[in-house]
Amino acid sequence: MNLSLYGYQDAWIAVDCGMLIRQDLPGEPLQVPDTSILDTRGIRPQALLITHGHEDHIGAAAWLWPRWACPILATPLVAAMLRVKFGERGLPTDAIDVIEPGDARDIAGFSLRFLPLTHSIPESCALLIQAGNSRILHTGDWKLDPEPLIGQPVNEDLFRALAPVDLVVGDSTNANVTGHSRSEGEVARAMVSTISRCQGRVVVSCFASNLARVLAIGRAAARCGRRVSLLGRSMERMVGHARQLGYLDDFPALVPVSDLGYLPPEEVLVIATGSQGEPRAALSRLAQGRHPHFELTTGDSVIFSAKAIPGNEHLIERLKRGLARFQVTIIDDASHPELHASGHPAQQELERFYRWLQPTRLLPVHGEENHQSAHQELARRLGIEAPLAPRNGDLIRFDQGGLTREESFPLSQCIIERGGIDRRQSPAHARNRHGVLFLAISLVATDTGWARIGRLMIDSSQTSPLDEDNFIDWLDEQLDDLAVDTLSALRRGLYPRIQAWLGEHLQRLPQVELQLMASDIEGIAGDV
Repeated sequence: MNLSLYGYQDAWIAVDCGMLIRQDLPGEPLQVPDTSILDTRGIRPQALLITHGHEDHIGAAAWLWPRWACPILATPLVAAMLRVKFGERGLPTDAIDVIEPGDARDIAGFSLRFLPLTHSIPESCALLIQAGNSRILHTGDWKLDPEPLIGQPVNEDLFRALAPVDLVVGDSTNANVTGHSRSEGEVARAMVSTISRCQGRVVVSCFASNLARVLAIGRAAARCGRRVSLLGRSMERMVGHARQLGYLDDFPALVPVSDLGYLPPEEVLVIATGSQGEPRAALSRLAQGRHPHFELTTGDSVIFSAKAIPGNEHLIERLKRGLARFQVTIIDDASHPELHASGHPAQQELERFYRWLQPTRLLPVHGEENHQSAHQELARRLGIEAPLAPRNGDLIRFDQGGLTREESFPLSQCIIERGGIDRRQSPAHARNRHGVLFLAISLVATDTGWARIGRLMIDSSQTSPLDEDNFIDWLDEQLDDLAVDTLSALRRGLYPRIQAWLGEHLQRLPQVELQLMASDIEGIAGDV
């Protein structure tokens, strides 16, 4: 997640305001940036500038903006996304100020210019920030895509005209990757080739915000004689925004998911969310056989047109195991790397971009420490000063003397519960719950997993209202799915799943007291 602040004299501006989905916590809550240091120091941004519409750059805006009540400068697509987010929280939207890529504004002593770049979402912009005699280019996320499908390639002359800039605050995500990132145009051609070889129904999963990829998939479906349907609320919403702004004018007409059963399998293509194994997303529902209108069968193909985000590998592997039960063909970036393109610059792009800009200094951001280190080394080869790699919470001073780290502030985990923001100082605080749910389950081991026997003993009187029938049906599915040999292993596997389900279905997450009792055909009983 991203949130940067720039201060000059007594004025401050914020750039981006992103969030992180904590899939390691029950209920998959959101984590937003800790801004307590701003309150301590009396810092209130005079404006919030958004570089592009990915959730790690805009997802926290509706939660943190009420503290600042400042203008929000955003391009048309981002503005449309923010209006929905603000509306869902009952916030006014009149602070959202639409700015076109290429336009400029003056705010609180800063001269600001939005400079269009290519990325995996339309309208991505770098920000040229001028304060006093210093000119800083904050790149945001970007790449040099010669064939972006939506929008124009990067204007080399525009960036050459800026040279020399004093400082680049630059994307390090792929700084350790040699060569040049793949173009969306290349992916589009590979998509046609791959889909044309598929026999049954095809499901393609990608990020909903990657509208160029969505467009490429839709065009490929049309060329291969397939009708298109969408699965996933975020996919439907993004396609709706894009169509309103004219980005998907030649996208095929959509078929309701409920009508797909009337079409021959070879005429069906579904674009679905969930490429990262998100348990609530459309693809996970298909892998669990829980979609009311669409069920995978032998001969179908599932294409992953997205790379695993670090940390999501176990979720994706679990998803693929679920898909494999339906005997579908799974096509991913490991076997078909041509079906995905990164939205971040590799080394050749970084070198080319910096030759245009001729920056004096670089501050490498995004990615992990190894990516930042690779970015620093690349900069030094080009004669660019790159003395430090910032960490979250760092206060960096930039002046005629260069870059210095003045302070590093400790940050808390700010987790969004349904009732608001919960600042978590420690794992112990994260265990605070609302009420207690008592569960006692009698079990018997089966060849494939575990089965519940007798009546489930459940006391949810101290919690939010619980749909017990729905919970019991879900619980039986989990028991059958957990192929472990001992009660202790079953408890380790089942407990976090129960917490996750409760986090999704209850207003407040309770403490769970779980008792498992098992017996086998020999009459040997166990309890844990």
